Amino acid sequence: MVKFHDILYAVEGPLAVITLNRPAYRNAQSYRMLDEIDQAFRLAAPDDAVRVVVVRGAGGVFSTGHDLGTPEAVAYRKGLGARPGIATYDQFKRYNLDLLLEWRNFPKPTIAMVEGYCIYAGWMLASAMDVVFAADNAEFLAGFVEYMSIPWDIGVRRAKELCFESRFISARDAQTYGLVNQVLAPADLERETYAWAMRVAENSPEALRFAKIQMNKAQDAQGFSRALEDSLGDYQAMMYLPGSEMRVEGQRRLLTVDLAVKGKRGERFGL
Repeated sequence: MVKFHDILYAVEGPLAVITLNRPAYRNAQSYRMLDEIDQAFRLAAPDDAVRVVVVRGAGGVFSTGHDLGTPEAVAYRKGLGARPGIATYDQFKRYNLDLLLEWRNFPKPTIAMVEGYCIYAGWMLASAMDVVFAADNAEFLAGFVEYMSIPWDIGVRRAKELCFESRFISARDAQTYGLVNQVLAPADLERETYAWAMRVAENSPEALRFAKIQMNKAQDAQGFSRALEDSLGDYQAMMYLPGSEMRVEGQRRLLTVDLAVKGKRGERFGL
């Protein structure tokens, strides 16, 4: 096992397992975490023993979104040294689009193993994987996010319904809508996810790679990658419009998530 600062990376037979490991912040995604996830994918890519990559979260939570405010995340971001202007835009684009597209096009099958919360950037990361298995206690929250795959994940009308309302959906609903492949009892999630991944790993790496290429090409022929880049530009424009509530980066996501209907009012996430 390789222990990074914010993730764990382990190879278990033909499986590489990337674990988001900031349970104190419910696996909110700092730029450092995203850099480390990318490093893990770069370890898995040339390793011929690795046939499938599993991405999961520690502490019973997949991810509550981007970390926009913890001191360590702010310090890391400042340490990257991006100057205001185009350098800051390039940095934002790297962490909110480019890396996700790279992982979406990773040459081996990938699977997101989701339990607990999967919010905003958590949804982004899960949707960039090829397959999503979820525990029946998982909860998903869609929104106007930087990597706007949501209309592709669940269909345009359903995406409008959820993003307009800003409503959590259950793992069962996410499966019905098309985001999630399988829903499992929490006690069965790891076993069944790994068992499926092991079955996939028995197949020809060449066949798996070309099957993935062809399916991604079919999606790209419909405009997927171009639409996501256009959406990122729209997101940036909205953030910096004078008087916009989104002018301060992530303002909407720093609001307290209202879980009154769940009896958890005031619970705050590092979104």
